[in-house]
Amino acid sequence: MALPGIYAALTLLGRVDDVQVQPAGVDLRVGEIHRFLSEGMLAPKRVLPETEPVEARDGFWFLEPGFYKVVFADAVYVPPSAVGICLPRSSLLRMGATLSCAVWDPGYMGRGEALLIVGNPHGIRIAVGERIAQMLYIRVEPPPASLYAGFYQGERLGTR
Repeated sequence: MALPGIYAALTLLGRVDDVQVQPAGVDLRVGEIHRFLSEGMLAPKRVLPETEPVEARDGFWFLEPGFYKVVFADAVYVPPSAVGICLPRSSLLRMGATLSCAVWDPGYMGRGEALLIVGNPHGIRIAVGERIAQMLYIRVEPPPASLYAGFYQGERLGTR
């Protein structure tokens, strides 16, 4: 069962605009967009690729076709009895781009990331701070025996 948006909004750490609250979740705003500069390595000792911020001009990011890292402006706390699923807003899909997100485990807290894929051959523009994703929370039954305590816990909150 998905949590209604009014409850999902309570998981955001900080200010929530009414427009972010949706019937079945809460919208996440884009805080930063980065381009990839090097390869990554998925192994027991992971190596994350280097990135650099894409600079906004006149309040917009102008993005050519390709792959980008998005850092969300909104910090979240995934409730202990739920799992977070992050999906692209349909407006993003309609302009020829999408987001790819991972599962957000019960107990995760932080400002997460997603992969932005721009497929539109003409590129897209995204306003700084625009809503880009919708976070849905699905109840976990029975509640898990332990909560997320992994590498990314507390990311971008100044707590790790």
